[in-house]
Amino acid sequence: MRILTTAAIALALSAPVLAAPPTKPARLGLCAACHGENGMARIPGAPNLAGQKLDYLREALHQYRDGRRNIPVMRAAVGPLNDAELDQLAEWFSAQTPSRAAP
Repeated sequence: MRILTTAAIALALSAPVLAAPPTKPARLGLCAACHGENGMARIPGAPNLAGQKLDYLREALHQYRDGRRNIPVMRAAVGPLNDAELDQLAEWFSAQTPSRAAP
């Protein structure tokens, strides 16, 4: 019995840990108006965010909020958000799967 328990524990610890998908951010609505809820742009000129690297998105959002990237519409959109809200948005969009744009 002890060997079986030890083997079960070893197997459980060696299994890959699957991260839970991110929860849809409460502040997604304003972003989704241009970038789409799934990160695929809805308007010309807005970049697709789906599948972008988490660290890149997180840093870009902080730069827009802090004015280091001077895009007025982005500064207005993310200016009132705190660090946790920006992180949730970055996590959400980085976890989305890019899809082909509609013709």
